[in-house]
Amino acid sequence: RDATEENIQARVRGVLLMALSNKTGKLVLTTGNKTEMAVGYATLYGDMAGGFAVIKDVPKLLVYKLSHYRNTLSAVIPERVLTRAPSAELRPNQTDQDSLPPYDMLDAILELYIEQDRSAEDIARATGASLKTIREVIAMVTRNEYKRRQAAPGVRISQRAFGRDRRYPITSGFKEPRGG
Repeated sequence: RDATEENIQARVRGVLLMALSNKTGKLVLTTGNKTEMAVGYATLYGDMAGGFAVIKDVPKLLVYKLSHYRNTLSAVIPERVLTRAPSAELRPNQTDQDSLPPYDMLDAILELYIEQDRSAEDIARATGASLKTIREVIAMVTRNEYKRRQAAPGVRISQRAFGRDRRYPITSGFKEPRGG
């Protein structure tokens, strides 16, 4: 699927935010979480544009849990943001699940693959996900190393954050040796 126009929309927002940053001297924070960064669900020079990535090592479902918790202190995150289906909002009626497995499955696969170095077969046994789905996720992780190399620095909360703790070749012909 061609996402050229969708990426332009994200990049225009990135340019505007960086212009505001230049004008005001404020730092742009990126919004990508670990799940999105893992599978490349982000636009270079778009939503990845910024100087610091606060949640880049926080899995998607944990972001939601933290958001719900934050709202118990005082409601600062609109409820509709937390209850609607996750979406990059780059085309009408788009949801993340149009191109990704459900986040509960995706986060489980990524936890076992990235944090625990488990093979596709081990992940299938542990999660019940199909080998086809797991291999597609692993391929997305491998294919998007080049994006993660260009991402803003962020807080590390896991044993294996992208960047210093986990680095792989960025060449398109690289194949993961452990069950990908």
